[in-house]
Amino acid sequence: MQLSELFSPALMDLNLQADSKQEALENLAKLLYQEGKISQPDKFLQALLNRESQSTTGVGDEIAIPHAQDEDLAVPVIVFARVNSGLDWEAMDGQPAKLIFLIAAPKDGNNDHLSALAKLSGVLMKEGVKDQLLQATGPDQVLEVFQAYQEEPKDSQETESDDTGQVGQKDQKKDQGESQAATAPSEQASQEEPYILAVTACPTGIAHTFMAEEKLKETAKKRNIKIKVETNGQNGVNNRLTKQDIQAATAIIVAADKQVDMARFDGKPVLIRKVADGINKPDELLDKALNQDAKIYHAGKNERSDEDQEGEESLGRRFYKHLMNGVSHMLPFIVAGGLLIAISFFWGINAADSASPDFNANAHFINSLGNMAFAMMLPMLAGFIGQSMADRPGLVVGFMGGIFADPEILSAFGQEGYFENFQGSGFLGALVAGFLAGGIIYFLRWAFSWLPKSLDGLKSIFIFPILGVLLMGGLMFFVINSPMAWVMDGLINFINSIPREYSILLGFVVAAMMAIDMGGPINKAAYVTGTALLTTSAGSGSDIMAAVMIGGMVPPLAIAVSALINKNLWPDQQRKSAYVNIVMGASFITEGAIPFAASNPLRVIPPLAVSSGLAGALSMFFGSASQVPHGGLFAVVAGGVSSPLFYTLSWLIAGILGGFLLNLTMRNRG
Repeated sequence: MQLSELFSPALMDLNLQADSKQEALENLAKLLYQEGKISQPDKFLQALLNRESQSTTGVGDEIAIPHAQDEDLAVPVIVFARVNSGLDWEAMDGQPAKLIFLIAAPKDGNNDHLSALAKLSGVLMKEGVKDQLLQATGPDQVLEVFQAYQEEPKDSQETESDDTGQVGQKDQKKDQGESQAATAPSEQASQEEPYILAVTACPTGIAHTFMAEEKLKETAKKRNIKIKVETNGQNGVNNRLTKQDIQAATAIIVAADKQVDMARFDGKPVLIRKVADGINKPDELLDKALNQDAKIYHAGKNERSDEDQEGEESLGRRFYKHLMNGVSHMLPFIVAGGLLIAISFFWGINAADSASPDFNANAHFINSLGNMAFAMMLPMLAGFIGQSMADRPGLVVGFMGGIFADPEILSAFGQEGYFENFQGSGFLGALVAGFLAGGIIYFLRWAFSWLPKSLDGLKSIFIFPILGVLLMGGLMFFVINSPMAWVMDGLINFINSIPREYSILLGFVVAAMMAIDMGGPINKAAYVTGTALLTTSAGSGSDIMAAVMIGGMVPPLAIAVSALINKNLWPDQQRKSAYVNIVMGASFITEGAIPFAASNPLRVIPPLAVSSGLAGALSMFFGSASQVPHGGLFAVVAGGVSSPLFYTLSWLIAGILGGFLLNLTMRNRG
């Protein structure tokens, strides 16, 4: 759909009378109602106001683009209004809004308004467009302005990039201001010919991102400056800057209000400004870039660019990176859910059970909140693995894959039709779903690569989510769930079949794993296994969870004990922070020991692993079981861990032993 087709003369008011933003929105909602586009103007107005409460739609330069959805609409429409005196719209540049473009879109989940927003934002930044709209005497002249910027034939468009950031040369003969920047810079950039790069990004990735892009390109074209602009928008990264681009660049402008990949700019002059400056101060930014009036960017010691990581990392490393993205986003839900469940135990272990004589409404409420937080564990894991692999489209497909792994978390799910005799695949299924989401999006990008760039927004917010969720559902319910359920059942049965005398050895192993890399893959493998068994086996893995948790509690305590025993064991700065590890250990925050382990891993990690293993073995020996996956001593106090006295004693014994072992290994470090 062409941008001009979204306008209608009947939905234009070139002399809107209003004293406030809300009054203007009321009048525009009434206009939609009068033209038969919506049936409930008050409801639509509230949707507009709700959107404004999130962040202003005043984009600056005397322009506002409010937007909302309505169930009565079949296709998106744009209401255009002009307020000649201007209205305060809380724009970033402080200018009143004179040109108002209200985008009304169908409420069917396809987010057509986002695509319209991106198109409109780009056109409004073109030179002369705003002045033409301010001077238009009638709707026909307004339509003529936008008809002049209809989509060009595909073969005349500038260099395009797909959602993966791979650049394809569509036309290398376009005007100097754009085409030369898109070709290989080694062939067309030199010291005599400055080559400017830019990155634009705003928190929503819609209007300001593309307005800043267009303004920088238009200004550079007018001044005959070669420029290439990367956008970090709603549909991911487009026109990605390559290593060759960066190597040849005179300077880089980063006009962004959110985090972008900065490590790739190491050693180059980088001008970092807010995205509004890309819209309102393009000449100033270009001048500073041309004069290299910017600090040389130095990447952090552990900071690496996305491109470097993708190009240089092994397959295993990439797998781990994607997995950890899922685990890191999952853990806060586990912590929140686990601690809330633990708090509910203050009224008694069975106080949340409505069938129990000990039932307490407060305990039931808090326990329910905790369980609902827990229910988000699998969707978060799968969703953010998918997001790590395939950006926003991978998030929704992965998120739904996590739900499909255990759909019974939804009250609407019932075992009828195709779902009869359904078996959930739980944690393992969600893990597979996360990586499957990335693969599905890669496939869909390839399958729809023939679509023009103008439909990129449609792909990311309509085609990919619908087809991705459909493919994910089919694969999960008919291919993945059953075998994953068998694997999980087999693991649970194996653990349940281990004689008690061997469970002590099992406790030693999983607890020691918690201390080997403290937050790394071995630690996470032990923790994720413990939580998976706890949450998917009706508590049959709770003794393992107790061993895992105590294994993570010991390293910080051992560090603190070692500092108390020998004040000369650690440097002054480390020794002062060592005592804080008592609290961190009690709270199950293993990471408190990392700085000490990093200073001399070969001498620090072995004693920590041995002492943690001992704690896990003692936990198993005393028959301790944890009903919650986090909390440390707080979970113990709340009643979430059985045999609390012996559990606490096991922690103290192992921590003291670890402190003495550290003194032996570190004292002889020579």
